[in-house]
Amino acid sequence: MTRPTTVWQHLPCDDARVADLARALDVDPVVARLLVLRGVDTPEIAARFLNPSLDQLHDPFLLTDLPAGVERLLAAIARNERIAVHGDYDVDGITSTVMLRRMIELLGGDVMHFIPERLRDGYGLQPEGIDRLHGMGVRVAVSVDCGIRSRAAGARAAELGMDLVITDHHEPESDLPAALAVINPRRFDCPYPDKDLAGVGVALKLVHGLCMKTGHLEWMPAFLKLAAIGTVADVVPLTGENRVIASLGLERLTRGPNAVGLQALLDVSGLARKKKIGSEEVGFMLAPRVNAAGRMNTPDLAARLLLTSDRRLADQARELAERLDAENLRRREEEAGILRDARKRIERDPDIAAQNALVVWGEGWHRGVIGIVASKLVDQFCRPAVVLAVDGEVAHGSGRSIPGFDLLQALERCADLFTRFGGHRQAAGLEMPAAQLGAFRRRLADYANERLQPEDLAPRLAIDAPLPLTGIDSRLLAGLDALEPFGIGNRRPVFHAEAVEVVDGPRVIKQRHLSMTVRQGRARFRAMAWRGAEQEEFVRARRGSLNLAFSLAENTWRNETFVELSVADIK
Repeated sequence: MTRPTTVWQHLPCDDARVADLARALDVDPVVARLLVLRGVDTPEIAARFLNPSLDQLHDPFLLTDLPAGVERLLAAIARNERIAVHGDYDVDGITSTVMLRRMIELLGGDVMHFIPERLRDGYGLQPEGIDRLHGMGVRVAVSVDCGIRSRAAGARAAELGMDLVITDHHEPESDLPAALAVINPRRFDCPYPDKDLAGVGVALKLVHGLCMKTGHLEWMPAFLKLAAIGTVADVVPLTGENRVIASLGLERLTRGPNAVGLQALLDVSGLARKKKIGSEEVGFMLAPRVNAAGRMNTPDLAARLLLTSDRRLADQARELAERLDAENLRRREEEAGILRDARKRIERDPDIAAQNALVVWGEGWHRGVIGIVASKLVDQFCRPAVVLAVDGEVAHGSGRSIPGFDLLQALERCADLFTRFGGHRQAAGLEMPAAQLGAFRRRLADYANERLQPEDLAPRLAIDAPLPLTGIDSRLLAGLDALEPFGIGNRRPVFHAEAVEVVDGPRVIKQRHLSMTVRQGRARFRAMAWRGAEQEEFVRARRGSLNLAFSLAENTWRNETFVELSVADIK
């Protein structure tokens, strides 16, 4: 079972509109084309897109129930009632927890936090967690990045007389949990204009509301760093408010100064001297280390680090950051072993490989990494994948999907098999009796086989624009820099160059990547085909004239920064 050949899709564009926008903005025509392709096709819209600012954030009180949540928290602070922030164990949940706790502390509140441990407590807001908080004297609990489907927990809080404020961004069911406030822009009755906030974005709106009510709007910029990290890590569309949050937060993160704990995290991630911290640095270097705490150990390890702000605790912060780094290394080793095992099962069992959705499971697989393994299986086989860790009579699963397949909807068709489940179109989690695994594999495969055609399973690479290597200059690079941060909804641009000659290499790096130097006319660039080692012979045989699909990236080597091509595909 091999990955199908990638189809290049050259995106059509209105050339007249591109020319008008390039003149109006005085930007490179390639940059104008990228803006038009992203729906940013008038000077007014482009001005907002290229210059994000705090005043572009919507009024937080447009969120249904947010006024009630703000008033209850302020009342609890005034009465010195104990408040708990109940988080989640991923980056989105941890940054949300730290941010909201810090805000309540600044207002003088008696606040603690609780983040469930993946293996001990399971996912999300549970009745047992409510009991634990009640036993610690909590009168008001605020969930972040979880709770929207936690009806049992809402009922338990009501029984105990605990006021519950839910903030979440996951898809709600028709019946909401019983709570004093349920703040989620995806509620069917919520008029909030931006539905795509991450969990940390919803938590930021609660912080925003508290700042407005208490006359502390000047505090808002300080919360954007954590909000940016959580937003980028949760892979939500980087458009609208998410773009504002990510852009401003990453800029402040790069500029500093940063709190002691956050700086220690930057140090161990190798980003302390980075000229610019962007979405890729967060996604590939910061987020995995924060996530590793919840995957391999306890998420409180990361929360404690990010809460450390006293400069006298710098040594302690460094120790916590190094522990996160070690957990991330252990996570990578676990992940690699499970991925090898999962691939073997798929490739050796035609009943699995022949289906349009992959379901694999194993005894003893670490639950903390099965989501990453599912993502890598999707990348390799170009079809939805669910990976399950079997622990006795129970199986815990994590799934990822392809763009044309709604995974959450598919799971809803199998809901009778699960103890619990939830998530998004593209990512979901579940728990089920191990005895039902065979039935689940058959039913999910049947559902996917009915809805997905062979063309849906062919990987596609969207090409934004032709770009000869001779057209890469400082004006273009400045325009591309203004388009960042990149992510879903504003992906990193992919260009196409024809008749490119390889003048040095190719060389295989770390048995996975392909490094070379390419030339077109007088333009000469280093190029890296990440995970492209298998194309070495192809490139050698056709080195005189290749078509490249590539993005532009900055790289620093021995204090020298240069532009290189990040090769997405070669034909």
